[in-house]
Amino acid sequence: MNLHVIGANLVVKLMSVYREKTAMFFTIAFPIILILVFGTIFMSQDNVSFHLCVQDLDQTNLSAQSIKTLELDGKFKMTKVDPAISAAQYVRESKVDLVLVIPKGYERSLLQRTMLGDPNASVTITYIYDPSSSSVLTKMQILNAVIAGINQKMSGTPPFIRSAKTSILTKKYRFIEFFIPGIIAMAVMTLSLFGTVNLNTELRQKGIIRKLSTTPITRTDWILSDILYQFILAVISTIAMLVVSYAVFNVSLHINAWLFAFILLDVFAFVGIGMILTRFAKEAQSAAAAANAISFPMMFLSGSFFPIELMPGFLQTIARILPLYYVNEGLRAAMVFEDNMAALRDSAVIGFFAAVVFILGIMATKWEEGQ
Repeated sequence: MNLHVIGANLVVKLMSVYREKTAMFFTIAFPIILILVFGTIFMSQDNVSFHLCVQDLDQTNLSAQSIKTLELDGKFKMTKVDPAISAAQYVRESKVDLVLVIPKGYERSLLQRTMLGDPNASVTITYIYDPSSSSVLTKMQILNAVIAGINQKMSGTPPFIRSAKTSILTKKYRFIEFFIPGIIAMAVMTLSLFGTVNLNTELRQKGIIRKLSTTPITRTDWILSDILYQFILAVISTIAMLVVSYAVFNVSLHINAWLFAFILLDVFAFVGIGMILTRFAKEAQSAAAAANAISFPMMFLSGSFFPIELMPGFLQTIARILPLYYVNEGLRAAMVFEDNMAALRDSAVIGFFAAVVFILGIMATKWEEGQ
């Protein structure tokens, strides 16, 4: 191993990526764009409010107070619908997904129940909704919960079963703080896998790999310089993502040695996979297609964007055999939960996988055969 040769080759690689400013921009910008988009969407998740249209057919003080109660609940921004028009027609023409209809006789029935004590007095509030909307079920669930609370208050009896929330974390974390470790893992995977595949297949097609066997650089020097190159790019990309996350969303994450350990393991694992692909793929296009076939399912099945618990059971089983899953879980254990034992377990799994595929990648890299 010649450190001078490794350093010289590393400088050449870094200079080449520096000259390709467009590629460098998108290498760093793509994960940052994901953070900004998803962070903006979920930034106010705890304070989200829904648009609710209400048609008051009773037009009384009590019906108006009930509407005000829904608005003060904080979950809805109210829009009043003219009682003279059809609620169903309003849903179709105005492209809204739900209209709550308060019927005529609402005040009379309410007074009959509360003032006269008639247990049979009741009123039916109607939901006119569009079933194709993805949020309409959430709205109706919230409305049902509010109505259940009103009914419970009117009954005058306290509930027998109550609920309380106790978090395992001492501090409340937002979605964006769970999301960022997954994006870091995904970005490092993409950089390492596609960086290795694109560079090696291009050099092989141009015959440069074969010529390298006649130069002082050895196969070990070449592979080590590639690892260092991918690791430096991954660290630069990670720092850029963290800077944007702290500046824009004021995140609270724990930055420690585990972050760099998982970045390095991530690089080793997917550089190894990249070397294996470029050994058996005959052309750059086929190698890139194979890399896409590996990376894209892994992005969405390994928990980078959402918890795997949301997936069917058989997909959760698949997720737990994917290497990116353990990078995601390890980074979250270290950066969010501060759970060193969980981070150690995840690092052992991804470390073993990285060692196996990296050794296979070294064995697949042949100077004399032009890769």
